[in-house]
Amino acid sequence: MFVLSLKKMFHCLNYTYRNSMLLMIFFLWLEVGYSLDNGLALTPPMGWMSWQRYRCTTDCNKFPDECISDKLIRKIATAMADEGYLEAGYEYIVIDDCWLEKERNASGYLQPDRKRFPYGMEALSKFIHSKGLKFGIYENYGTKTCAGYPGIIDNVKQDINMFADWEIDYIKVDGCYYSGYDYAKGYEEVKNRLNQTGRPVVFSCSYPAYQDESSVPTDFSVLAENCNLWRNYNDIDDSWQSVTTILDYFALKQEHIAKFAGPGHWNDPDMLLIGNYGLSYDQSKVQMALWAILAAPLLMSNDLTNIRPEHKEILLNHNIIKVNQDSLGIQGLRVYRENKIEVWTRKIMPVVSGEFSYAIAFYSRRTDGMPFLFQVELKRLGLNNPEGYILKDLYLDRNLDGIYFPSNNVTAKVNPTGVVFLKATPQ
Repeated sequence: MFVLSLKKMFHCLNYTYRNSMLLMIFFLWLEVGYSLDNGLALTPPMGWMSWQRYRCTTDCNKFPDECISDKLIRKIATAMADEGYLEAGYEYIVIDDCWLEKERNASGYLQPDRKRFPYGMEALSKFIHSKGLKFGIYENYGTKTCAGYPGIIDNVKQDINMFADWEIDYIKVDGCYYSGYDYAKGYEEVKNRLNQTGRPVVFSCSYPAYQDESSVPTDFSVLAENCNLWRNYNDIDDSWQSVTTILDYFALKQEHIAKFAGPGHWNDPDMLLIGNYGLSYDQSKVQMALWAILAAPLLMSNDLTNIRPEHKEILLNHNIIKVNQDSLGIQGLRVYRENKIEVWTRKIMPVVSGEFSYAIAFYSRRTDGMPFLFQVELKRLGLNNPEGYILKDLYLDRNLDGIYFPSNNVTAKVNPTGVVFLKATPQ
């Protein structure tokens, strides 16, 4: 990466030019100017985001419980704190688009919608922090946000400083209404301003999705220096088709993008739909399992005050959250497919005598109405520990009988559009 190469170059300089003061100045310049060195998102961020479930609902007369408002955010924050989500690791609550007035104020500052956020953002931030949660907000590197509210492109320093004054902990910066040709440079400017505030803020970037849509290649090494996470593809919709399309995209691109994921910087397939309208129970289990395999941010977008118990159980599954939050930070891959069953694996902890543990998802694309009995040798999936593995079903929370060696078949009975999710621990 660029930062590492600069450090190596610096160490090659003649020692007579490197006294302690110069060293301090150099690395201060390096941190402020070039790297997103906030020490955050060492595992994929977890939390809640408003967009997928609530979109740009602003009519509080017609939709009093669903409009983007102070009332909605306080309601969700309270549910996150009281219903076990914060305890499970979901710590960020992020307001997406449509929180703004349509115009800046007379002094040129952004302002929240005065009817829907009557107490202002500082008061809402304090409330969220009082619940033990962290506060996130949305803006757009363009002349307008995607929904037509003021963007930040001409006011980056002023706007970022204001967000820091509000004590935000997370910012999502979208990429609509941008007429330039160098998104990375613009997002680097935002990153530099975030660094200069001195406030640790998770930085979520959207520009790879826009560049991909235009067949413009993204320099992922630069991206990983600028951003903590980034949306690679289209916005997710509340449907099984949307989930499978995103998974197909990640499988197609995995050889190129997976290597850039790791502690502090993550590929983002977008929000969790679980608890909404579009996914069945089995399909909800697929999304949770595959997002864990992908080391994806777990950002729910749902009504946590009105969620079915079985969906809540999926979202709070400690086995799967542990896979997602694995400290190695290795993104998983699709490694095998046959008979419309896909097998995805991810290397995880613990590492025993040099052998990785694995999360293994058997994910069905079948729609023929019957569970499918799928068998495959472990060694075909890349599991080659000669001492064998203990297998655990992460949804059933129980071990399979016996020790499984590389030449043994593992059998999974997979429901149509469903998943069997295992952990293999080396012996």
